[in-house]
Amino acid sequence: MLPTAPTPARNNGNVRHEASVLHLDLDAFFASVEQRDKPSLRGKPVVVGGIGQRGVVATASYEARVFGVRSAMPMTEARRRCPHAAFLAGRFGAYRQASEQVMRILRELSPLVEPLSLDEAFVDLRGATRPVELSLPGLRGLVRALKARVSQETGGLTASVGIGTSKFIAKVASELDKPDGLRVIEPGTEIALLRPMPVAVIPGVGPVTQERLHRIGIRTVADLQAVGVDELVRLVGQAHGQALIELAFARDDRSVEPERESKSISVEDTFETDVVDAAELRKILARDAGQVAARLRAARLFARTVTIKIRHHDFSTHTRSRTLLGATDRVQVISDVAQSLLSGVDTAGGVRLVGVGVAGLTDVLQEDLFGAEGTVADQSVDNADVEDLQVTDRRAPQWITGADIHHDDHGRGWVWGSGVGRVTVRFESRDTPPGPIHTFPMDDPKLHPV
Repeated sequence: MLPTAPTPARNNGNVRHEASVLHLDLDAFFASVEQRDKPSLRGKPVVVGGIGQRGVVATASYEARVFGVRSAMPMTEARRRCPHAAFLAGRFGAYRQASEQVMRILRELSPLVEPLSLDEAFVDLRGATRPVELSLPGLRGLVRALKARVSQETGGLTASVGIGTSKFIAKVASELDKPDGLRVIEPGTEIALLRPMPVAVIPGVGPVTQERLHRIGIRTVADLQAVGVDELVRLVGQAHGQALIELAFARDDRSVEPERESKSISVEDTFETDVVDAAELRKILARDAGQVAARLRAARLFARTVTIKIRHHDFSTHTRSRTLLGATDRVQVISDVAQSLLSGVDTAGGVRLVGVGVAGLTDVLQEDLFGAEGTVADQSVDNADVEDLQVTDRRAPQWITGADIHHDDHGRGWVWGSGVGRVTVRFESRDTPPGPIHTFPMDDPKLHPV
């Protein structure tokens, strides 16, 4: 392969000449919130995710990662590797509350904040509300103060923060010193930094692309920097190949776009004759979800919110939306959420219009590993009575492991385990020492979910 001679990153007029993009990533977020709120789990392996047979790991604490437990791993494999860990289903209200605290802190630093998920965001320091010294010492001081405030206001959560000349470099920087990391990449050093890294560090290099690159000897970013553009385009396509080369040389001019939260992509169908068959509506939703996902992929975007729109025979219009814990462009995820939302709408009288839409758009993937279990909240809006409803997943069992409970005699606690008509509770909270464990009948009238 003959090396190309692309324009260096510093000579690209579309790339910033100062390190002014900040990326914050809360460390092992879901597991850290659980350890914060459950004193008996601090310093111990904790795994959060789908607890069913097909569940996957959403987050593993660093104590669990020592045993090889990783995000997106099947939960059955995680249990095999670390059987003594605490396996929790997740408390999405607690995660959202902590996330809102952090996002508020970031928006006070700069209004230009692009959330990627509950635990991750970009910040454009060019828009800072107060003057920011963009020198290396100035940026390090800013990050130290930011991390200290995040820890103080969230009750001890830690964040890894990276700053660079672009989104790509800032995200790479935040990964370098996890957990509780701080890394500022000085302008002009990006290409040398990237060279020894595995090619998978570049966005867009998933398992399939990585395998194709490996077949022609491309394993590091340095290998990618040396490959001919024409050869790469033949391998992965024009747009993808050019994008990989650009990022390999740190040429990334994507802006931090906070307004994307309000933008959306949608597909609607209006029928000449009202549709009353629920199975037919589900097929139409699945087809529309496929079209939405295709438009997302064409735009190289991912969505965090899925919405359906239903117009009845009497022209009353209803929308249902669900916000995921991460962003996705997967057809199956969008379709599954749309189908779930449809189940909450009465369509027996006939439907004139049905549609699927997505919002909360970002150009960075962060999959929701909980699937249907991991939705944060549903919002329902009817044109006759506009009202936002925050509800939990009605399909969840009442006494899921890790859920908050209150007992009339013993006070606040959380579900340690349940089964055979009993529920075991550990009574403790964020501000108490590790507490005692008691077991009750599942129908104990003194036991209440929080």
